[in-house]
Amino acid sequence: MRFTIKAKDKSSLARTGILHLEHGDVPTPVFMPVGTNGTVKAITTDDLKQIGFNLILSNTYHLYLRPGEDVIEKAGGLHKFINWDRNILTDSGGFQVFSLSALRKITTEGAQFQSHIDGSKHFLTPEKAVDIQVTLGSDIQMQLDYCSPFGASRRESENALDITNQWLGRALTKWKQSVENGYKGSLFSIVQGNFFPDLRKISADVCAASDTPGIAIGGLSVGEPADLFYETLAATAALLPEDKPRYVMGIGTPQYILNAIEQGIDMFDCVLLTREGRNGRVYTQNGPLSIKKAENRLDFSPIDKECSCKVCREYSRAYLRHLFKTREILCSMLASFHNLYFISDLVARSRKAIEEGRFTEFKRDFLSAYRDE
Repeated sequence: MRFTIKAKDKSSLARTGILHLEHGDVPTPVFMPVGTNGTVKAITTDDLKQIGFNLILSNTYHLYLRPGEDVIEKAGGLHKFINWDRNILTDSGGFQVFSLSALRKITTEGAQFQSHIDGSKHFLTPEKAVDIQVTLGSDIQMQLDYCSPFGASRRESENALDITNQWLGRALTKWKQSVENGYKGSLFSIVQGNFFPDLRKISADVCAASDTPGIAIGGLSVGEPADLFYETLAATAALLPEDKPRYVMGIGTPQYILNAIEQGIDMFDCVLLTREGRNGRVYTQNGPLSIKKAENRLDFSPIDKECSCKVCREYSRAYLRHLFKTREILCSMLASFHNLYFISDLVARSRKAIEEGRFTEFKRDFLSAYRDE
């Protein structure tokens, strides 16, 4: 992987660039739709291409458990298995191990956990996480990390960081061996340290010294207040090498994304857009709205008059409300398509604003009109 910086904003740290990956170039900043089980829920790969996505995310933990890496290997890799000829980033499974804390035990050797599907026991090491992602054929893979929860003590956070750093060294060795054997994907290291600035500094220094092709900022958007998120993100981003792509995991609202772009973040992902689409919540330039509300029953206007997606061109709020109330699958498909188009368009306009040296103005104007319900 190569990363080229194209433009820098005059009044912020925002920047544009290009990720040169095995399955094509990806302009940054970039939002990645999440296809946890090898599919972005309610969206076809043709839909993703129509919107313009060149990079999606899938989940190592879930694909390892079902259908199993052996199935995907026999299919010729994840790209062929899911009919996607563009790029795929896979996370290591670390966050799932974190979120299923009642079913796991972590040591310096690895993470022992029970499957949430059938209760079977598994042991995930940093080396195994690399091996699984190599089998999947990931264009970008993540190291296995240990994310301590919001509110964790300093001692717990130090222990989690120490394990994460040890795991990075082992993952790096295994990844380099895989590259020597023909694997063409890149490895990203992950900054942890909870919300302790000095631990974040230690972690960022370790990631920078590892010289992985990219660096992710982990341990954010885990229940902390927004002000603490913004503060920690800004402080951490400032510690990272300028020539590496920077990735913040798990953010999907316009406010979080625009603030991340302002701090020089290049990549982000979230399940929020499709999840909210399935629950009848759609995004507009003036903020999200609930399509299921009675006020939409006789509203034959599009979701967003300023949006040019196929949903806004062809369907009304009244029709979408009808689909939601009758529990038709089409509602999830249309609402998810619109939400992904909305966020993709927002990021594309952000790139244009950066290249024109007016990102701060663009962000201010957008957020002045955008209001949550």
